[in-house]
Amino acid sequence: MKAARGYFGGRSKVYTVAKNTWEKGLQYAYRDRRQKKRAFRQLWIARINAGARLHGMSYSRLIHALSQSDIQLNRKVLADLAMNHPDTFKAIVDAAKS
Repeated sequence: MKAARGYFGGRSKVYTVAKNTWEKGLQYAYRDRRQKKRAFRQLWIARINAGARLHGMSYSRLIHALSQSDIQLNRKVLADLAMNHPDTFKAIVDAAKS
């Protein structure tokens, strides 16, 4: 019952309902720890794609060019550069193009 404090109505007062709600919450927490990773990767890819298209490339061509030119930056860093440091991102895209 202590774990169900703060839940609405019977979810915090009735033992069976509170237990079921708490257990379901643990299932969601377990599942969403994995889904959070997927969601962030999706966000990073969208941001990199938007930045790459400003410089005349698609996301897949940029990632391929980066691997060919042995530039090892992960998607999190590339997305941050595309959003917050467009000049640096442009330099990376130009280095990948050549």
